[in-house]
Amino acid sequence: MSFQDALKKSIFEGFTANDIPVSQIVAVLAFTFCIGLYLFLIYRLINKTSLYNRSFHIAMAMISVVTAGIILAMQSSIVISLGMVGALSIVRFRTAIKDTMDLLFLFWSIGEGIICGAGLFELAVVVALLVTAGILILELIPINKKPYVLIVNSSDTEAEDEIVKRIADNSKGYKIKSRNLKKSGLDMIIEVATTSEKELIGSLNDLEAVENVALLTHEGEVRI
Repeated sequence: MSFQDALKKSIFEGFTANDIPVSQIVAVLAFTFCIGLYLFLIYRLINKTSLYNRSFHIAMAMISVVTAGIILAMQSSIVISLGMVGALSIVRFRTAIKDTMDLLFLFWSIGEGIICGAGLFELAVVVALLVTAGILILELIPINKKPYVLIVNSSDTEAEDEIVKRIADNSKGYKIKSRNLKKSGLDMIIEVATTSEKELIGSLNDLEAVENVALLTHEGEVRI
């Protein structure tokens, strides 16, 4: 028997069409549902966005059950497994994931479904606990600086030097992102790292040329 024949035989023997007992299917899907419910609760606990999407929340938790069912089906026959691969390869998910934490939970849910579908229940529990512990521990680590976006409206086009000087005196670092020069004045957008928010705003408001100051929390990355 050649190596190629031996390889084909081992593959087909590994995918011998066997009916999976109903009790095993129910046990696997029930356990996976429990893991999905756990993810549902953890996501609700950790989620801090102001806009809560309940449909995404439910879908994220149930993806693990669907994935486990697919893994069970793929274990029964090579024909089904190849059909699943072909079907999934043409599916395109175009829903934009705006929060990276949502992406983590989606991948976590899919991973738990694969692990449970393979019957590795102990591994599924360990992964769930370790990921939860990692998220909670990293959430407790304080950041070194608070990122802000400072918007300054001035009626004097020559006031930029004094504005920048006062920002430098009341911040750990800054970076001018935008200047909008008009005949009626100057508008500036600056990324600022500061722990003296009130002092910064008060110092800028003391300038006669400054008409308006707005300090906004910046959720993105800041390089100063």
